[in-house]
Amino acid sequence: MDRFILTDAQWAKMEPLCHGKKTDRGRSGKDNRLFIEAVLWIARTSSPWRDLPTYFGHWNSVYSRYSDWMKA
Repeated sequence: MDRFILTDAQWAKMEPLCHGKKTDRGRSGKDNRLFIEAVLWIARTSSPWRDLPTYFGHWNSVYSRYSDWMKA
């Protein structure tokens, strides 16, 4: 995907608020920006999680992380 919803300036403000970092193991820090972009894609399109483009990763993994994020 060539374009993101968030600009680099917006992401720079959000990045410190995201848990995990690229060097952390597991799904919590693999790619925070891609995860946020996936959540924004779902919100923007009102699509079911199963329709999430594979570019963002497996839909169930993204949904599981989102679910954990919402519970926290």
